[in-house]
Amino acid sequence: MEVITDKSVIITLAIPVFFLLIIVEYIYGKMIGKNTYRLNDTVTSITIGMISRFPTMLNLGVQSVIFVYISSYLNLELLSVKNPFTWIIAFLLYDLSYYWMHRMHHEIKILWATHSVHHHGEDYNLATALRQTSTGWLWKWIFYMPMIILGVPVEVFIAVAGVNLVYQFWVHTEHIGHLGFMEKIFITPMNHRIHHAKNKEYIDANYGGVFIIWDRMFGTYTPQKPELDPVYGTATPLNSWNPVWANFQVFSIMIKDTIKTKSWKDKFRVWFSETYWRPEDCIEEKNPKDFYKKFNPKITYDIKIFSFIQMLFTITVSGSVLTFVTAHQYSEIATFGILIIVISMLTSYLMQSKTVAYRLLMFFSFFSIFGIYYFEMLSLELLSTKLILAQFYLNILAVITIYGMQSLQNINLLRTKTK
Repeated sequence: MEVITDKSVIITLAIPVFFLLIIVEYIYGKMIGKNTYRLNDTVTSITIGMISRFPTMLNLGVQSVIFVYISSYLNLELLSVKNPFTWIIAFLLYDLSYYWMHRMHHEIKILWATHSVHHHGEDYNLATALRQTSTGWLWKWIFYMPMIILGVPVEVFIAVAGVNLVYQFWVHTEHIGHLGFMEKIFITPMNHRIHHAKNKEYIDANYGGVFIIWDRMFGTYTPQKPELDPVYGTATPLNSWNPVWANFQVFSIMIKDTIKTKSWKDKFRVWFSETYWRPEDCIEEKNPKDFYKKFNPKITYDIKIFSFIQMLFTITVSGSVLTFVTAHQYSEIATFGILIIVISMLTSYLMQSKTVAYRLLMFFSFFSIFGIYYFEMLSLELLSTKLILAQFYLNILAVITIYGMQSLQNINLLRTKTK
């Protein structure tokens, strides 16, 4: 028996719908002159989202073992799967548990380290919803243990968890305004935008997943002020498109502060303090003007096209692994995860104008092809293998073509100068 908070067929089935709605939102934004998408931010959001499914597929962590133990030996069995009220109670309990889990992840730094990846996005759109943590399995499950002890059946728990997460997708948009009475009961795009804002007037508010009533009950509700637009992102900006760095930035800051601070008390406090606190001898001065700046390195047209293609392949390959996960061996899922992470990291360097990433991608693609064919890292019978091989071949061809065109341009430029 497996119990994982976000391992639901509902989520898998919803993923194609998510991408369709992202396309619809982008087209709608362009039509009305209010586009909320940038290619670099969108590629990063989607890449982070697809990578986040691999820890779930690999069943990392101890949550399943502990939940199974609780279900077997500490289960009060107060709720029956045959009782329709069980589903309603479980749905409410899950959202209440989510509220406290979410709130604690904003108030305790070591928890924030795993959640911050969802808030790095400096744009607010449906793609932002896909910025899910790859390290949440470390302790997110702790907050759902009471539900298992009370006796929420496994299938009910997984179903309500899936519905809860899917619901949260649509609220990540700027194109929907005030929804009247719904604002008093449910999480909506308007009140969730506040949750993603880094303005001091908005920070740490509106934690609910489906219902805003918990925030109203526990004093964490903040409405949007007509005169103050939300500014998205984190107080300490990521300033990177690297999906791995996004998942470990706060961990890195805590480690550096632990080493740097001279106070032994602060070395411990760094990990369990409020998210905004840092030792006095570690605080750096910030330029107030940077608060409104978005990370947006200029890149050439060929990098934009190349990065967009990498995103499409990441979606396709990851989606194939997720859809046909039972056809893959555990080691194969791990291998796909590693390959996609490396490709995504190198693509992120490219989007930061580090053109050496072209060569690194070409060499990585070549050696990956060699490994698949001669060391049988992956089964050639898998659709996922065929798709990632196509990506590697295309990468090699694209990089050779790009360098070839650049060489021709340089030759023509030299000829023009010598005339």
